[in-house]
Amino acid sequence: MTWQGWAEIALTLAAAVALGWPLGVYMSRVWNGERTWLDPVMRPLERGFYAACGVDPNRSQGWFSYAAALLAFNATGFLLVYAILRLQGGLPLNPQGFDGVSPHLAFNTAVSFVTNTNWQSYGGETTMSQFSQMAALTVQNFVSAATGAAVAAALARAFLAHRGDGVGNFWADLVRTTLYVLLPCALVLAVTLVALGVPQTLVASAQATTLEGGEQKISLFAVASQLAIKQLGINGGGIFNVNSAHPLENPTPLTNFLTAVSINVLGWAAFFAFGRTAKAGKDVRALVLAAAVLLSAGAAGIYAAETQSPPALVAAHVDASQNMEGKEVRFGAAASAAWTAQTTGASNGSVNSMIGSYMPLGGGIAMFLMMLGEILPGGIGSGVAVMVVMALLAVFVAGLMVGRTPEYLGKKVEAKEIKLAMLALLVIPFSMLGFSGVAAVFPEALKGLLNRGPHGLSEILYAYVSTTANNGSAFAGLTANAPWWNTTLGLAMLMGRFVPIVAVLAIAGGLVGKPKLAPTVGAMPTHTGQFVALLIGIILILGGLQFFPALALGPIVEHFQMLAGVSR
Repeated sequence: MTWQGWAEIALTLAAAVALGWPLGVYMSRVWNGERTWLDPVMRPLERGFYAACGVDPNRSQGWFSYAAALLAFNATGFLLVYAILRLQGGLPLNPQGFDGVSPHLAFNTAVSFVTNTNWQSYGGETTMSQFSQMAALTVQNFVSAATGAAVAAALARAFLAHRGDGVGNFWADLVRTTLYVLLPCALVLAVTLVALGVPQTLVASAQATTLEGGEQKISLFAVASQLAIKQLGINGGGIFNVNSAHPLENPTPLTNFLTAVSINVLGWAAFFAFGRTAKAGKDVRALVLAAAVLLSAGAAGIYAAETQSPPALVAAHVDASQNMEGKEVRFGAAASAAWTAQTTGASNGSVNSMIGSYMPLGGGIAMFLMMLGEILPGGIGSGVAVMVVMALLAVFVAGLMVGRTPEYLGKKVEAKEIKLAMLALLVIPFSMLGFSGVAAVFPEALKGLLNRGPHGLSEILYAYVSTTANNGSAFAGLTANAPWWNTTLGLAMLMGRFVPIVAVLAIAGGLVGKPKLAPTVGAMPTHTGQFVALLIGIILILGGLQFFPALALGPIVEHFQMLAGVSR
């Protein structure tokens, strides 16, 4: 560990939060239909979409209609992506001549990109054509992110309303977020990445002569455009198999810093946009502080774990001050730790190092950050929505202790909201632990493992944790392109994405019709340090108590095995 490493981690995390604030103000203006500097360009396009689809953007929907529209749109997206992947061999822009993918891989991939997970059971440069990458996967990187933002916008309006009826218009929220937020941000970042050496081309490959004089074919794609939205949309799926560890996707420390910051910036922006839309800026800053504390602690823990000398190398008298297995020398341990914390704290899933090669505790912390529910800051909109669910539980617990009906942001929190909040949260361990338990004893599933013992269990657990959390990163070692894994991981993604979304929208539907109450002396302040501490405790208890036994059997016992193995 060095002070330069700590400074690099702090700068990366702080830059994302700092940039998220002005972007959040702008995002809120977009959600509210206020005037923006892009109106002269985007407003005609927006009206064109509404006219073509027969949508009245001013017609507010109830929560059920809003949820039905959201589910219908995503189901249609799934069918389109599935069809493109299956028919890939006969579609244009396929200079590599790739065939269509198998039914189970098409199912898994379509679910993965529709749910904003971007889990990849395939190597992108050897499986997907230019057309599939652009027309199927990149499009979903935009609209899946916009879907999450729409949920947060609807929830914010519910808190603002006084005996209201609707939570907004899904189609308007989807179109506005895509046109005014995601497209401009992705365009700026993509052009910047091209200037810094990231390729953007439809040429299939380039020939290179190696240092030994041999010939090598290097795969090329329209990398910069997909890289920009995969990070800004908090998606994570890369064109290349090794993701952002690939030199054509992440060539320099500067591109690494820019893309690392991009992972979280719009997630934080959604927090600030929620606060401005709901007129609860102070309360949301408390949520940001709680999330930032947990994320910083996770990054610090990973960095500390990865900058210890690996015990096996110490026993062999090898001079190694840090664990560099699976890491890029051009980035080092600090940049790898910052990236891993940000990608697992958000629902991003991109990697610039191989998490399966981390020290057991480093990999375990990455897994634990996802187990908390992807709220640090999570996906665009979906992260702040689940964090608000955590806040509802926090005020409920506080209300039980003082014997008062809990309130949050001027709305009474009653039995219906708490039941829906528990549904949104309990589906996470049900999927993560349930699927992992079955896979750990199912012979067909065990065929995909590279390792046995605790590390093998971590491979299984990480896969279902990552997919349920809609993260998409992998522990490596697991060969997931098989019917069992593609099917069950796809089901985990669907459960982890749409059950919480529907529950949150139902909560919004209940809150929107309630009166907006003025703060009272007896109400618990939800912008103080005391509330931040309570919220962090609730988050850790929900994550720690549910998942500690599984973590104890995986990365924790592997850590002690590693120490015991070199002490003999």
